[in-house]
Amino acid sequence: MTFNSKIFLSLTKSRLAISVVFSALAGYILAADNFNFLNIFLLLVGGYCIVGASNSFNQIIEKDKDSMMDRTKNRPLPKNHISKSKAFWISVFLTLVGLLCLYLINYKTAFFAALSVFLYTCVYTPLKSITPLSVFIGAIPGAIPFMLGWVAATNKFGIEPGVLFMIQFLWQFPHFWAIGWVLDEDYKKAGFKLLPSGETDSATAFQIVFYSLWVVVVSLVPAFHYTGKLRLSFTAALAIALLGSVMLYFAMTLMKKKSKKAAQNLIGVSIVYITALQLIYVIDKYMTI
Repeated sequence: MTFNSKIFLSLTKSRLAISVVFSALAGYILAADNFNFLNIFLLLVGGYCIVGASNSFNQIIEKDKDSMMDRTKNRPLPKNHISKSKAFWISVFLTLVGLLCLYLINYKTAFFAALSVFLYTCVYTPLKSITPLSVFIGAIPGAIPFMLGWVAATNKFGIEPGVLFMIQFLWQFPHFWAIGWVLDEDYKKAGFKLLPSGETDSATAFQIVFYSLWVVVVSLVPAFHYTGKLRLSFTAALAIALLGSVMLYFAMTLMKKKSKKAAQNLIGVSIVYITALQLIYVIDKYMTI
């Protein structure tokens, strides 16, 4: 049993962790009037450690269930490429390093990061095999990174990071339910209950459309200039509205066709939406100064 970088990257889900760090960085750039490059470095390192620790704890808890699913059976723990005890201490180390990095920025950033690890590991993960409401709980730590960047830059939690949180919170429902739709059979092998109705049916599809609509609506709220320093120009709002209409189209296509292919398409479009939205928010800030 050896430990190498490949195992570490798989244990921490490096691609997911990097995308989360990108989200936190976007939030920081949105809020900062002047860049503190030491704090940016601490945010990137701390953010990766916190996400990596959460993912690692999750895989420790779900080792037996992961071995039942085609998607996860080749992860390091089910394949016994690393022991649970070693993975546990790596997770603890990452948590401590992450919290220390973020505490050095400010204590609020460290608090929200600690809350994220706790909810993801101790609440969301156990609930996945009990109730579809686990997705609601999981959406909370999943929504923290975008707003975490703002809190890191300002040491304040107000309406601006609140809106950023709500955008990413609402976005996760259509995104993860589309994933759940594609992997429904695999998830059922392990006893996971992620779809709102429990099935790939019209009720689940309707909720996907419903939350897709709301994420677009909330994404446009800063265009009305009631959200403090977080504002959108008309051009940026129009771009987001167009992106949102595309996402809604694919969500409605899923409701109509109820197919894995339609769900796969929505997964891709939802990723494009949230990534493009963050870029538009950042670019618009500097284009309208």
